[in-house]
Order: sequence, then structure tokens, then C-alpha cells
Amino acid sequence: MTNPFSLLAERWHPSPQHVRRAAMAAVVMSVVIVVTGGAVRLTDSGLGCTTWPTCTDGSVTPTPAMGIHGVIEFTNRMLTYVLSAAVGWFILAARCSKPWRHSLTRLGWAQFWLVMSNAVIGGITVLTHLNPYVVGLHMVAALGLVWTAVLGWERSKEGDGEPRLLVAPAIHRFAQVLVASIGALALVGTLVTGAGHHPGSAGTPRITMDYDRLTQAHADLVFLSVGLTLAAVLVFAAVKAPAAARARVYELFGLLLLQGVLGFVQYFTDAPEIMVGLHMLGAAVIWGAALRVPLALRSRSGIPAQATAPDAELVA
Repeated sequence: MTNPFSLLAERWHPSPQHVRRAAMAAVVMSVVIVVTGGAVRLTDSGLGCTTWPTCTDGSVTPTPAMGIHGVIEFTNRMLTYVLSAAVGWFILAARCSKPWRHSLTRLGWAQFWLVMSNAVIGGITVLTHLNPYVVGLHMVAALGLVWTAVLGWERSKEGDGEPRLLVAPAIHRFAQVLVASIGALALVGTLVTGAGHHPGSAGTPRITMDYDRLTQAHADLVFLSVGLTLAAVLVFAAVKAPAAARARVYELFGLLLLQGVLGFVQYFTDAPEIMVGLHMLGAAVIWGAALRVPLALRSRSGIPAQATAPDAELVA
């Protein structure tokens, strides 16, 4: 079936390097949107725009009376369009490459729908006056986007053959346990933020859990994740895991140590805004770095021949 995608694919054939650059742009913007979303909360601009999808009941954009908070909140909304453009670039590059990378196209559309769904969740946070549980879901969905974007970037460097493990299955499962521990760390960290400082606007309710206990649970998961990562460093060296996997686990170990220092300084200095912002950036980067570890323990070869485009291409 002829459609704009297939017509473009007949005229534009981006190189594999172009596809990888597009995938990387989506990764970068998925991290940027986490950081700018944090900036909205940390500057008490969560309700800088009082409604959604417009900024006020009578204006799509912020009015001068709303001040800097309206500008900050609206800017974050506008960055969603930049993120969408990056994801769209990846989708088109994957679709138009020769041969057509079906798996990459599907990952691109998964990113697109995550962006759209998180935009709606962001709107609900405003309409519910920054309900902390909805704000937490907003962060979790953003980390889901980081996951999908990183997977798309890594897959753009591989073929589409069946995955083949480069280590024993038990080693690969251990790497997946490591990723799960860091995922739990990020989830509990989201709860800590929801129960603690910087709600996003004055008078916003907080998560009704004991802040100190949540913080202790978060710290316990930090020690667990650091311990598992150190164990991975030793195990990967012992079994002579691929060089890429060893490099990635070293990278993850260093990032976790830096993030741990930031977290302790943040806690004992009463969570200053700049420290919280750096911690959120670290959370997104560490999550992406953790996901890359098990991906380096298997390989894919072979890119299938060009296939016929499906009729329902927009949901491919």
C-alpha cells in the first residue's frame, strides 16, 4: 500500500550511521526531558501553567502575569515537541534505510507512543494539582522512554538475526538481576522525591509514607546495586566476558559511586535544588548505562532482506 512513508523510502536511503545518529538524538532528548521536568518541580513551576493542554483557560501560552514559573513550565511542554521530532527522525531513518529495519521502526513507534502517553500523564498532573502519585508515574514513564530509546540505539548498531549469548546463561541472568536492582533503586528514589522536598508548587500534598524510612530503603538499594555491580566487574573479568561488557560495567560502577556521593550530600544538606537536579540527571544516565550491560553479553548478526511494507504502517 502506497503511503507517505513508502514514498519517502523510495527517494531517501539513509546510511546505517545516519540511523545511529537519529537513535542517539532520541536517547539524548529522552534524558533532557527528565532533567527539564525536574527543573519544573525544583523551581516550584509545576503549576506555572494552570491547566492543560492550554496554559491558562484563555491562553495557549503563558501570560506576563504568570511570571517566570509560567515560562519554565511552558518551555518544558515545548521541549516535548523537540523530543517528538528526534523520535520522528529515528522512525523515518529506520523506515527508509535499505534494507528496512522493521525492528527499529517498531522501537521508534514505541518511543512515540510513550512520549504521547507521558504528555497526557503530564497534563493529568496539572489537572490534579500535582498529585504526588501521578507525578511519580510521570517520572516512571519518562524512564520507560529512556529504556526504549537506549534499546533502539543499541539495536541500530546490530543486525536483526537471532540473539546469541557470548557468555553462559547464568552470567546473562546475573546482568539482568543487576538491571532489576537499579530499576528498583530508581522506583524507590521516585517515592523519596514524592515524600520529601520540592513538591513543585507551594502547598502541594506529599506521598503519605515516612520520608526517613523511604530514604533508608533507597540507601539500602544503593549499597545492593553497588555491590552487585562490583560483583559483575569481578565475574566478567573471571569469565573473560566481551570487552564491551567489561567496559560498560566499569562505567556503571563509576556512575553509581558518583551518584551515591551526590545522594548523601543531598540528604545531609537538606536537598538543595542543584543537587536534586544533578541526582535526577544521574538517575536517567545510570538507568541507561545499566540497560547496556546485558545487551553487551549477546550479539546479533545479519540484516534481513528488504520486506514489503505492511498496510498498517503507522502502528508498526
